[in-house]
Amino acid sequence: MKKYKVNVNGTVYEVAIEVMDGAAAAAAPAAAPAPAPAAPAGGEKVTAPMPGTILDVKVSNGASVKKGDILFILEAMKMENEIMAPCDGTIASVSVSKGAAVDSGALLCVIG
Repeated sequence: MKKYKVNVNGTVYEVAIEVMDGAAAAAAPAAAPAPAPAAPAGGEKVTAPMPGTILDVKVSNGASVKKGDILFILEAMKMENEIMAPCDGTIASVSVSKGAAVDSGALLCVIG
């Protein structure tokens, strides 16, 4: 441990920093991200067009949808974006839930 004094806006703080050598840093591997659920073969994948938060999930497994139906509401940059069905079909799987944070390209659902 190394101790330092840091001055922030006139207030002095004492901080302790742990020094790690290369072997100790390599011994703690980073956690691997969880794998995305597999999509059924032949299904139409619906993915997130941009990173954001799922505000609403309008469909569930087994629901019948038509092209243009609203599937999800995605909030990105303080705007609500409607994610619509690209084709007619039945929802084979829903991969996200309300409140989930998603990255661009994340699988939202599969239409079979």
